[in-house]
Parts: sequence; C-alpha cells; structure tokens
Amino acid sequence: MTEDETPSIRAEGLTRRFGDLVAVAGLTLEVRPREIVGLVGPDGAGKTTTLRMLAGILDPTEGEAWVAGFSVRTDAARVKDNLAYMSQRFALYPDLTVDENMAFYADLYGVPRRGREERIERLLNFSYMHPFRKRRAGALSGGMKQKLQLMCALIHTPRVLLLDEPTNGVDPVSRRDFWRILYRLLKEDVAILVTTAYLDEAERCNRLGLLHEGRLLATGRRRRSRASWEAAS
Repeated sequence: MTEDETPSIRAEGLTRRFGDLVAVAGLTLEVRPREIVGLVGPDGAGKTTTLRMLAGILDPTEGEAWVAGFSVRTDAARVKDNLAYMSQRFALYPDLTVDENMAFYADLYGVPRRGREERIERLLNFSYMHPFRKRRAGALSGGMKQKLQLMCALIHTPRVLLLDEPTNGVDPVSRRDFWRILYRLLKEDVAILVTTAYLDEAERCNRLGLLHEGRLLATGRRRRSRASWEAAS
C-alpha cells in the first residue's frame, strides 16, 4: 500500500439521523486496497448504519461517501456492482445446497456463464468448502454458514468488502479460518471494512476506528504486523 494510492472507500462528514436520533455524526474515514480497517464500538454506536450507508442501502442525511470511486448518493448502482455487503444475519437459502446458493448469487450479480464454474471451484477451494458443496445450507455449522455467505458475496469479484460482525457467535476455530480467508483476499487488492466486538479480531486489522454514539472518537494503526498474526493463527 502506498500513501498516494486512491482509497477504495472514502467518507467525509457522513451523517445519518432517524428523527431526533443521530445514529452517525460526521464520520470521516478512508480504506485503501489491500487494507483491513476495523470499526469497534458497543451496540448502538453506529457501526451497522455506517456500513448500510456505504453499501447504498441507507441514504446519508449529510456528508458524502465514495466506494470504488463512485458516489453513494448519485451512483448507488455502480457502488453495488463493486462491493459486497455481508450482514450479521444469515441471509442465504437454507433449503438450497452450497452449490445452488452460489449459482443463485452468480445469477443475481450477473456473473457471465463463461468461466463461472471455474470461479465457483476456486472459491470453494479458497474457503475449504469443497467437501460440503452438495450439503444444504441449513445443515451447515455456524462457521461454515459464514464462509458460504462470504463466498456468495465474492462471486462477482468485488473491489470492496463490507462485513458487519461476520463472526459473531462463531466458534474460535471457525473465526480463525475466516480471518485467514480475509488475509488471502488482501493479495487480490480487495479493501475490507469490518465491524467487530472481539478485541482479538480488532488487533488483526491494519487500522482501527473507535465509534461511540455515532462519533468516530479515534483512529490508529496497530503495531503488530499482519504476517505475525497469520503465523500465530
């Protein structure tokens, strides 16, 4: 990563009000390619609202944000073409198999038929899910469900990944495997913004932002290198 590299995510004065409630107040941040930035804060801090604005799901009350160079206000469709948003709630189809869920999302994102099977095979191997491709999603463990959600989110090769507490309630081994996948994604120039309530996960991010009552109180870069975390995992 170089200092003059164009940010994949840029927010300036991003604000969202719900009536008299200010959920996010004047948030400014950047996330660059090959970087994981973590947002840490208690419930109600504004983490999910921030991601939903960046994903084009919620309109900002004030401020502006750009994802992959496109404005979330004026180019929401182009924003959605270039990002993947993974919410806290399991959002796949439990009666469909792993393969069928991935094929459905490939159709949803308009992934060309040519080369699609190779892309699915690569993602299955990438996530260690190949042995479970014929299993129904509803029969997967919590950790495997999260990995399947991530693979479906990556089916259209997004440049930006927004993850809302992706390993909440997942066992420690599955959490470690999930983060290994995220580190591998950085090698493909993906920019990742993740919210988490786990301090050990926060330490794995390149940079952190502390949110409280909708305000970004502080940001900072952690000292330990990503390579050392990968080795420790």
